[in-house]
Amino acid sequence: MQQLTKAEEQVMQVLWELDNAFLREIVDAMPKPKPHQNTVATILKILVEKGFVAIEVFGRQHRYSALIAKEDYSGKRMKQLAKNYFEGSFKNVVSFLVKENNISVEELENLLKQIKKQQNTER
Repeated sequence: MQQLTKAEEQVMQVLWELDNAFLREIVDAMPKPKPHQNTVATILKILVEKGFVAIEVFGRQHRYSALIAKEDYSGKRMKQLAKNYFEGSFKNVVSFLVKENNISVEELENLLKQIKKQQNTER
């Protein structure tokens, strides 16, 4: 799976939120300052070419929908981040977050409880 540019990710975030939408709806949902409609149309065209977005044609209108789930893309990006910056170790990622005070020990303990609970329900 290809990595998206910052602009492509921004459009995908909106599309994931809306599920499927026409160009005007996507532009309207973009954060301020809103990009020009032509810019978003160009980004959508690139996303279609990359296989991230599908188009449904309604006369002269196009409705766009994501072909890649947000969770799938996020998971692959997290694995790539861990591989590129933390020797492929999620333990190192968590250790870094704790060290940089981006996550507290209490939050980490709560996260461990959630993971254990989830593993128990999957069995």
